[in-house]
This record gives sequence, C-alpha cells and structure tokens, in this order.
Amino acid sequence: MDIAAFCTESRVLVVAGKGGVGKTTTSAALALMAANHGLSVLLVELEGRPALAAAFGEMGPLDYEDATLFDNGHGSVRARWITPDDALLEYLGDHGFQRVSRRLVSAGVIDVVSTAIPGIKDVLVLGKVKQLERSDAADLIIVDAPATGHAVTFLTSASGLLDAARGGPIRAQAAEVLEMLNDPARCRVMLVTLPEEMPVSETIEAAYRLEDQAGVQLGPVVVNGVESVGPGLAVPASEAARTAGVRLGASEVAALDASREFAFGRYDLQASQIERLAIELPLPQLHAPALSTPTIGPDELGVLADAIGAGIGRLSPEVVEH
Repeated sequence: MDIAAFCTESRVLVVAGKGGVGKTTTSAALALMAANHGLSVLLVELEGRPALAAAFGEMGPLDYEDATLFDNGHGSVRARWITPDDALLEYLGDHGFQRVSRRLVSAGVIDVVSTAIPGIKDVLVLGKVKQLERSDAADLIIVDAPATGHAVTFLTSASGLLDAARGGPIRAQAAEVLEMLNDPARCRVMLVTLPEEMPVSETIEAAYRLEDQAGVQLGPVVVNGVESVGPGLAVPASEAARTAGVRLGASEVAALDASREFAFGRYDLQASQIERLAIELPLPQLHAPALSTPTIGPDELGVLADAIGAGIGRLSPEVVEH
C-alpha cells in the first residue's frame, strides 16, 4: 500500500498502548515516516514527557504552541503539548471570557469541574484535537495517547459525557468529539504492543473495548521490539569458528552456544505471541525491530520509520480496512 495514502486515510491517528511498549517512539516514527513521504504532520503529546522531542534530537519539553521538530523541505513534523487547562483557557477565550479565564484556571476551577463532571478533562483535550482537525492544521495529526488503561477512558469520555449532560456547550462539545471519533475518515486508533504475553493480552482486550465502547476504527497493530535471528546464529559456534579458521576454547564455545540457544528461544517465544495476536485480534501487523540502544535518537527513529513504512508497503488497501 502507498504510504502517503495510508497516512491520509484518516486525518487523526491516535496511538495507544501499554506503558513501556514504545508508544511514544512509535508515534514519532509514524510522524517521521509520513513527513518523509511529503506530508505535514502535527504530533500531539498529552503527558508532558521529553521523549517525543528527544527522538528528533531536540531537548526539553514541548509547549502548547507548535514547535518544528523536522523539516526536509517537502514534509515536516511539528509538535505540541495539550493539557486540559490550556484547552480550557483557549475555549473560554474563544467564547468571550478572556479576562476571567486565567483567573478561573489558576484558582483550580478545572479540578472542581472535573470532579463534578467526570470525563470533562479528556473531552477538553479531544475538543482541541477536533478543532485542529477541522482547521486543517496538518495533513495528519498523530496523538500520543495515554497508556492503554487510561486510553480507553480517554476515548470513551465523550460518550459518557454525552449521556450525562442534558444540554449546553459541554454536551455540544462531547457530541462533536464523538462524531470525530466515530468517523473513520477523520480518526483511527493504532495500538502498539511488544511480542510478549502480558502486552499482547492487554492489547487484545483494549482493542475490543475500544471498538465496542468508543466506536473507533482500529488500524494495524504495531508490534515493537521484534527480534531477528541473524545468519551468525545459523550454525553452532564450534562449526562457525572452524569454518572461519578461528580457534576457540571449550568455555568460549559453550558460552557462544548458550547465547545462541537463548536467542533462538527468545525468537520462538516472540513468534508464538505474534501468532497468538494474529489469531485473537485479526488486524494487520506492522513489525518494528528491537534496537540495542538505551535511548532513541534521530538515527534510531529513522530505522523504526523505515521498518514501519516497509510493513505498510506490504499491505493491500483491502486488508487495512477493518
């Protein structure tokens, strides 16, 4: 499938996954991939973490205003951090309450309101995303969503608020957010997992909950950290050393063979979980390789973007639709 076509099937792409599976890195890789294919991308961060900017080689947290992280002349990545307080400030300012809006927020009104109206914080954030989507802020808006548990609540907040609010601007905002979430041309959700038992189980559960409770369309699942068995592990260490004319002691051969068996065992475990995911959650999969680095910077991000892009290229349009 053409990558640019994949990236423009929906104007908003929400990326969600269990904490620690590489959700933020995947969001950044998807953004870089889209920009490399000529699209303007807006990355939306919701938790104020520096990892998103760091992946592009930038330091420090993001702000409510856009910051350019990448621009190659024909595609670009901008990013911003959206908080409920900032979204409320802007909403009040747009509705004629500019003079009192900051005083209300500094007095903690949003916390009082959120206690009285569960889900209002999430709807404020999603309302801002909806506004950006409607204003054509970018060819593609990628939302780095909260971890899976909160992500389900985050994406079902509008439905719950719509049921609770009888009328007024809150209900109208919730209805508009729900309309965006339920329209596949406007919004899709991509789940990220690791090829391990717990993350795979949580991903499967979250997928069905999101479809049933939030009514969103799910895109391919990104399986992160996939190990590969290189050609160097194809034969035992003793045979490889003999072929290469290298002399190894018995302890060295034993250590290398133990490492080889461990790699094969890990590969088999991952393969079994990837197969289970495919059986229990019939969605296309995009595999991102395991990287032996403690941090993700621009070089590593490029590797991940290329891998995800190659996976998309192998998909057919008919398979992507779910």
